[in-house]
Amino acid sequence: MAFFLLTLGTVSFVAGIALAFNICGAAAAAARYAAANAELAMHARGDLSTPKRVMSKQVYRYLGAVTALAGLVLTLGGLLELAF
Repeated sequence: MAFFLLTLGTVSFVAGIALAFNICGAAAAAARYAAANAELAMHARGDLSTPKRVMSKQVYRYLGAVTALAGLVLTLGGLLELAF
């Protein structure tokens, strides 16, 4: 169980940090991806107007910070389980 927590925690920590600090434009890419998906969904319904932006780059950065914090908690939990 400890190795599972360490692996999951480390992966989510690194992914959260990449989003939170916008490394290589990760948050901007996530915002563009969501906008493209919204546009495709609207076109599939037959609506040809411009899509409304639901989440901005800043929201993805906040979500990345929350994910990094959760990953840190999981990693520390895995380390504690290994220690005891």
